[in-house]
Amino acid sequence: MIFVCHFARSLPRRHTFYLNLIWNLLSSASPSVTMVSHKEFETAGKAPGLQIWRVENMDLKPVPKNLYGNFYTGDAYLLLYTTTAPSYYIHMWMGNECSQDESGAAAIFATQLDDFLGGGPVQFREVQNNESLTFLGYFKSGIKYKQGGVASGFHHVLTNDVDVKRLLHIKGRRAIRATEVEMSWSSFNKGDCFIVDLGKEIYQWCGSDCNRFERLKASQLAIDIRDNERNGRAKLIMVEDGAEPDALTKVLGPKSSITPATPDNEEVETSNKKKAALYMISDASGSMKTSVVAQTSPFKQEMLSLDECYILDNGVDKNVFVWKGPNANTSERKAAMKAAEQFIKEKNYSSKTQIQVLPAGGETTLFKQFFSNWKDKDQTTGPTKAYTIGKIAHVEQIPFDASSLHNNKAMAAQHNMVDDGSGKVQIWRVEGGDRVPVDPSTYGQFFGGDCYLILYSYKQGSREQHIIYTWQGLKSTQDELAASAFLTVQLDDSMGGAPVQVRVTQGQEPPHLMSLFKGKPMIIHSGGTSRKDGQTKTGSMRLFHIRQSSSRATRTVEVEPSASNLNTNDVFVLKSPDCVFVWKGAGASEEEMVAAKYVVSVLGRQSTDVVEGKEPAGFWSALGGKKEYQTSPTLQKMVKPPRLFGCSNKTGRLVVEEVPGDFTQSDLATDDVMLLDTWDQIFLWIGKEANEVEKRESPKIAKDYVDSDPSGRHGLPITTIKQGAEPPTFTGWFQAWDPNMWDTDPLERIRARF
Repeated sequence: MIFVCHFARSLPRRHTFYLNLIWNLLSSASPSVTMVSHKEFETAGKAPGLQIWRVENMDLKPVPKNLYGNFYTGDAYLLLYTTTAPSYYIHMWMGNECSQDESGAAAIFATQLDDFLGGGPVQFREVQNNESLTFLGYFKSGIKYKQGGVASGFHHVLTNDVDVKRLLHIKGRRAIRATEVEMSWSSFNKGDCFIVDLGKEIYQWCGSDCNRFERLKASQLAIDIRDNERNGRAKLIMVEDGAEPDALTKVLGPKSSITPATPDNEEVETSNKKKAALYMISDASGSMKTSVVAQTSPFKQEMLSLDECYILDNGVDKNVFVWKGPNANTSERKAAMKAAEQFIKEKNYSSKTQIQVLPAGGETTLFKQFFSNWKDKDQTTGPTKAYTIGKIAHVEQIPFDASSLHNNKAMAAQHNMVDDGSGKVQIWRVEGGDRVPVDPSTYGQFFGGDCYLILYSYKQGSREQHIIYTWQGLKSTQDELAASAFLTVQLDDSMGGAPVQVRVTQGQEPPHLMSLFKGKPMIIHSGGTSRKDGQTKTGSMRLFHIRQSSSRATRTVEVEPSASNLNTNDVFVLKSPDCVFVWKGAGASEEEMVAAKYVVSVLGRQSTDVVEGKEPAGFWSALGGKKEYQTSPTLQKMVKPPRLFGCSNKTGRLVVEEVPGDFTQSDLATDDVMLLDTWDQIFLWIGKEANEVEKRESPKIAKDYVDSDPSGRHGLPITTIKQGAEPPTFTGWFQAWDPNMWDTDPLERIRARF
């Protein structure tokens, strides 16, 4: 056995050579070599939650829980987050002034902890000021960078220490970072908040150009310092620029002129828009080598062999991922982090590039978005193969029950259903720049050459609510697309701006829209138009795909008449010049068969039922011959973790930032526009205090966000809602939504805690 931790602790400082030697031993260790576990790991991962250790003299020392979120810039830390699944996340954090010895020791302990937990954790390398969103999400009140470290003899501030004198500069609206700066008026600026920590008194100073949401976040951090570092034994005082008390001028000296607000230089991307590359890493030649698998994203999940390790290079956005196949050899899997660091050096990427090491089954949302067809555990990866490795932590799926929609907002959100679709429906077709009423007898039929406006009205309690669906056919003209957007705004304005607006692209219809046609399936014709005397002649061979949604509404979509478009889980209607076939897949439902009979009646023909596996020759010849199609019965939809972004131009330009961690209703900034991504639906939430630039530019940002997604998502429905008029399809993504939250000023509410 290799007594790694004891050897590391006995090393003199600065002996980096030996640290590298140990690292290489770890990386090349055979499966039969057992590493001694550090005594600190005896409790590691035993209970859900966060555990933090600091590297001190080549050893690990636990950080007191009341000091979680405090990081010394001269130190290295090891963090373990355990979920209830359980699954594990290991983070190495290095301060900007951390020594090479300490960062090397942190890497050794991270590898040892990974081995102790069976090689299943996701590993992150974190660098000060460039932490991953996963890391930042653990500290909802923000993280605090403190000067000094173990090497300089500068130890943790003692709890209840009344001799503290420090100045913290608060930056950020979503991810809050507090950096210790020189205790001087020259450190201040008008655009930010600062905390003057004098031990018994903690002053929050707000610049004259600082906005309300930043004040709110800075107040949360000030409360955190009082409650955790001082055990509640400190007084919080709010100070406005120009109204400083004598206690502050006594510490800082006479007040000098304050620097104007400075905009952030770093631009934050909404997603990893830039192209990525995929490489396989192997030590088959005796040394670790990388070979190109694909030069650009999106990738296919089938490119990842379970027998190999891979690097996904998104270095242009300062992200590098290593994926470990479960059957890859031990040396490749143990050297994953080292291989990523070497890759960064060879590519001349920034030393601040984030690294994530992912075991199969533990892939993060950020990694999966680079694959156009990623399926989680128990989902299919291709025409016949099922992917079943790993323990996936995902949002629990809630079965649909229409009778409990009104009191189960989580169900409403997951199935995207505000109600059961039994309200009032009005439909107009866009024609000549105006809206023309559609014959109610044809409600539910849509043509790819047209655009439509659907107004849905329903009761929620005693209030009448409205949704405007703007349906845009794939073959409609630019003029019609522009007119549909204009007419939607016009209709919205005529109703006092109260309706929820949902823009829908053909083929991406949300379940609720599909449920509006009184039990009839929604039918989408691939081309043509429903205009009077303007119908385009349909093809002689037509194939309609019928599928029931998770909310039991059915949709019929015309697809290319080819056998490759069949699916064992669904029903298809095939219309040829001679006859009509209704093909029932082995996993199809009876509701889908009922919908098929309705489609046949719309086509005005008699039909012949065909069961999968017993098709007559005429069926295959009408489709141009038999071809491979989706035959896996395990195809199922998983709920993806939702993501929340803020769209703000408070810094002088429109910036989009992701909210780290599990977001809450309080993360919705009332002076911003927020973007909620639930994978198959995009919501734009307009705060009451959002300015005109944010309101005007946000829809374009939402469209760009979807269109540039590395996974190739296009044309998702975009729903625009206003603060105070949120439907349950939105509020259900937030735990414990409070409809009265904004009745009182959030800033006043948090000041009451001072």
